[in-house]
Amino acid sequence: MVTFPNSKQALVIAAIAVVLFVVLVLPVLQKGPVSGETKALAAVEVRSYQGKPLSSITDFHENSILGPQHINESDYLLTVTGLTTSTKVSTYREILDNHQHYSKVVTLHCVEGWDATIFWEGVLVRDLIKDAGIDPRANTVVLTAHDWYTTSFPLSYFMDNDIIMAYKMNNVTMPAERGYPFELVAEDKWGYKWIKWVEKIELTNDPNYRGYWESRGYSNSGNLNSSFYGL
Repeated sequence: MVTFPNSKQALVIAAIAVVLFVVLVLPVLQKGPVSGETKALAAVEVRSYQGKPLSSITDFHENSILGPQHINESDYLLTVTGLTTSTKVSTYREILDNHQHYSKVVTLHCVEGWDATIFWEGVLVRDLIKDAGIDPRANTVVLTAHDWYTTSFPLSYFMDNDIIMAYKMNNVTMPAERGYPFELVAEDKWGYKWIKWVEKIELTNDPNYRGYWESRGYSNSGNLNSSFYGL
């Protein structure tokens, strides 16, 4: 025979159920559903890498020709053109999403006498050039910035070396003052070859092309192991 609780027992059971609901169930409902996606927090600048100290991203002198350029990601396009199989135009996200990322510590040496050692992250210029295809006549690469600053390199400099176009420094997105969206990490070259705000990579067959500072007497090679002024 089934026995039903009397009114007093029913009240006790109801009270226990309410307590359990408040203690166990209500807090979960108030928190809402838990997302399976990882939520990114703001990056923090690193100041050492593998036990070696790094410079700060603020340890640079402002010496750009027209001052810092402020470029919106949604407006940015990189064009790879000239003596190429095709002209390749890419957005910021396409560059980052479609290419392997690389990182390395490289020191920038400025002709003004200061230097900065930074942990850079970027994509290989070689990969960007390969995307557009290389005309056999090409031997020189001219880079142009948003402010129309230019500099050039032998094509072999990019094809034979792991030269990156950086979008991060010390683990944080590059600030506008440093060249956002991209700065060339021109290893073994003086600082004036480290072009910022890169918007165009052009392949040519003119090894004598001279960029902004080069046309004003600076070395066209920009090699650190020789004077920055002269040939």
